Amino acid sequence: MHSDTVVPVDELDTPAAVVDLDRVDRNLERWQAYCDRVGLANRPHIKTHRSVEIARRQVALGAVGITCQKLGEAEVMAAAGLTDILLAYNLIGAAKLERLAALLERASIAVTVDDEALLPGLQRAARRGELGVLVDCDTGDGRTGVPTPERAAELARAVERAGLRFDGYFTFPAPPGAKAFLEAAAGHVSARVVSVGGTPGMWEAEELRPTVTEYRAGLYAFHDRASVAAGAATLEDVALTVRATVVSRPRPGRAILDAGSKALSSDLGPAEGHGTILEAPNAVIEKLSEEHAHVRLEGETLELGQQVSVVPNHACVVANLFDELVVAGGGVVRVDARGRSR
Repeated sequence: MHSDTVVPVDELDTPAAVVDLDRVDRNLERWQAYCDRVGLANRPHIKTHRSVEIARRQVALGAVGITCQKLGEAEVMAAAGLTDILLAYNLIGAAKLERLAALLERASIAVTVDDEALLPGLQRAARRGELGVLVDCDTGDGRTGVPTPERAAELARAVERAGLRFDGYFTFPAPPGAKAFLEAAAGHVSARVVSVGGTPGMWEAEELRPTVTEYRAGLYAFHDRASVAAGAATLEDVALTVRATVVSRPRPGRAILDAGSKALSSDLGPAEGHGTILEAPNAVIEKLSEEHAHVRLEGETLELGQQVSVVPNHACVVANLFDELVVAGGGVVRVDARGRSR
């Protein structure tokens, strides 16, 4: 959402999350074109931006739907008319299942499972609308998911016995061996959808075809220090930065910014520090307190009162720390599902 009010970036009230929508659009278009070329359905993960506006841009370009991590995100997106949603999370408990049932009355929903014990609750929720189910497979990451293709097929059969719609198989990310795992599972019980995700490996997704049918990338909308280090992007592709001000120069070789863990997050990255200062790329943000970034200058020069742009380690967390993203060139983008972590 743009406005006619244009505040120069170096005059922003900091800390501020700044989004370059031209770069966002370029990132979205490039990935959608790749998916179209290699025959992959694009189902972007909105946990990166949590923004209705950006999700709408992704769908308008050709995404088959969206991926949400939490019910709260899905509720916000469905209310805005984005109604083809994969919920990539085990749903447990009466409160969540009641919310899922209500969501099924206004959106097309699929969920993931990795345990047969989850199915009775999903059965009850599905009485208010058809529910798709994907079997979550641990193909090497060691997080959630069934550990073998045989177990995946057994759970797929259990989904069908429960009267739920078995949609296919799901994994995150797609480490070496993932394709063979998913191919073996589909050999036991065939699947309409085989869904994988992860921005770092997105440009190698073609190698997963034809076993894999759908790809879920999220970070590609913004990119960050981690995706640049992984080779998925360059600094020129990074569309989200945190604008900060030098508020102290307590001694030579040290500067303090007004963007602490409440603006940059404390997530660690691929290299030392909590982000890259574009105006002083050799400097190291070596520590964060809540409202301060402690910078070791490493020969760089930063002046008291100077504003800088920081490429964060992890853009997904940063977007969730702000109610709105300031648009470079004027206006804001609302982070509509900010804080919807339940």
